[in-house]
Amino acid sequence: MPSEPKVPNFDKLMWPALKAVKALGGSATNDELLDKVIESERIPDAVQNIMHTERLTELGYRLAWVKTYLGKAGALENPTHGVWAITEKGKALTAEEVEQIPAEVRKLYRVDKGKKPKDYQDAEELSPESKDWKDGLLAVLTSQLKPDAFERLAQRVLRESGFVKVEVTGRSGDGGVDGVGVLRLALLSFQVYFQCKRYKRSVSPSEIRDFRGAMVGRTDKGLFITTGTFTAEAKKEATRDGAPAIDLIDGDSFCDLLKSLKLGVSTRMVEEVSFDPSWFAKI
Repeated sequence: MPSEPKVPNFDKLMWPALKAVKALGGSATNDELLDKVIESERIPDAVQNIMHTERLTELGYRLAWVKTYLGKAGALENPTHGVWAITEKGKALTAEEVEQIPAEVRKLYRVDKGKKPKDYQDAEELSPESKDWKDGLLAVLTSQLKPDAFERLAQRVLRESGFVKVEVTGRSGDGGVDGVGVLRLALLSFQVYFQCKRYKRSVSPSEIRDFRGAMVGRTDKGLFITTGTFTAEAKKEATRDGAPAIDLIDGDSFCDLLKSLKLGVSTRMVEEVSFDPSWFAKI
């Protein structure tokens, strides 16, 4: 029996992650870092598809720990939301020194192996806000909505985002094309075919190719929407040279769209009241 695919432990990903940031010019977004590590370590699709939550892969989760520990050690800094940059200390580290970082950080924060530092702050994709509401929302989308209801939701999102003449087709044998809409930009307009997948896994490159095949001769613009994620190879296939580009919206981005468009997602501003004792002393 073939063994089940395993995701590398986070400490084994620390040196590849540091090298990836260097290769990307000294800084990287979370997605860029993930894709670069997948490429450099040749991590197969089967491992990329292992999910930790509804919208976060196990590999992405462990890389979040990598960024946290490298940040605690002063090898990486997080100057902008979602962007990580290598420091001068990080540039000078060797592979052997990076191996010592987990133990050094645990000692620094006085925690036992496997426990979080006392003041542990996860990478931004694991922050309490995003983890709670996005995972809960995606659970509703994948478990409670019927496929045709999800297609109608995608139709509504596209309309609210500036598309016109948005139609849901969903015909069987249509190569996965679920609908079509027209996007108007100033004096230009583009016909866009879209596909919707309620997945708890990653979309593979073969699914991108199948969707593109269904677009041939009909349009050069495609949009693939999923509640899951896309493998690194799927992302490459979507933007492959010489082929019509396909824009990708994963579960995390779809949640953000619903939030920004206020479609089933609302935000609440908390009022903070303070007073100035010195003002009253002057009366």
